[in-house]
Amino acid sequence: MSDLNPPGLSVLELEFLARKLRFRTIRTSYLSGTPHLGSCLSCLDLLIYLYWNALRINPNNPGFENRDRFILSKGHAAPALFQVLAERGFFAVSDLERYGENGTLFGEHPPAPHHLPGIEAATGSLGHGLSIGLGMALAARITGKDYRVYAVLSDGECNEGSVWESAMLAASLEVGNLTVAIDYNKWQATGRSNDILALAPLADKWRAFGWCVSEIDGHNYMQIQSALTNTLSDKRPKVIVANTIKGRGISFMEDDNNWHYRIPNSEEVNKAASELGIPEAEICIAGRVSAKHD
Repeated sequence: MSDLNPPGLSVLELEFLARKLRFRTIRTSYLSGTPHLGSCLSCLDLLIYLYWNALRINPNNPGFENRDRFILSKGHAAPALFQVLAERGFFAVSDLERYGENGTLFGEHPPAPHHLPGIEAATGSLGHGLSIGLGMALAARITGKDYRVYAVLSDGECNEGSVWESAMLAASLEVGNLTVAIDYNKWQATGRSNDILALAPLADKWRAFGWCVSEIDGHNYMQIQSALTNTLSDKRPKVIVANTIKGRGISFMEDDNNWHYRIPNSEEVNKAASELGIPEAEICIAGRVSAKHD
């Protein structure tokens, strides 16, 4: 398993990586005219920790049978996942320059598996990622494999009955190799999550369904680490209720639900770069649709 072990970055290294990938995600939104920035930025710290410090994967052999599986159930955050996969080495960072073009596999949601290295499931119709992940985790048990399955859900998709059907089954069968992280940014497309359907107390709901529950700051890498490592021996499925901020890392985007769909203009891209400490030489915002946005 040594070729599958994650690099294991320090907190400072993770934070540096997060600034870089936050900016790339914002820049790509500007250049391609694609939305869901707020949703991408709220879960990016979870993705970065998983891909550099948790998942046993090999970018040079992405289909290795005993690899850990990752499902981005909130498929509208695919732009962030694509940046993570490119930086991790599944494909070239330069490939993302075609994001949003006709014929490219880089769209607003993950494509079908086997079409793009590192993608395990096409997602975006919310409420299905946990069911897919549960099936994969059960397959590991049946075939005698020791891989783990991780899934990142949005809080809004916890409105779906399919999520709770899977939650009941996973707990009933004690599927201990399944870990779910909920990007609990408190917003859905059209309003506050708790106003649209009463989710709170979300952690208590998962406890009542029989899961091993951790509730953390989803932008704190040490808390993410503790939630993932301290529960490994528990035979129950695990869920991390990660309290996050929509638009995290950019002052004028944070907790502003307009950025669920809004596309930044060039001035906002430059302002974001300044807040993130991105060198001017790396900004490069001239591109396919810049005139349309300015």
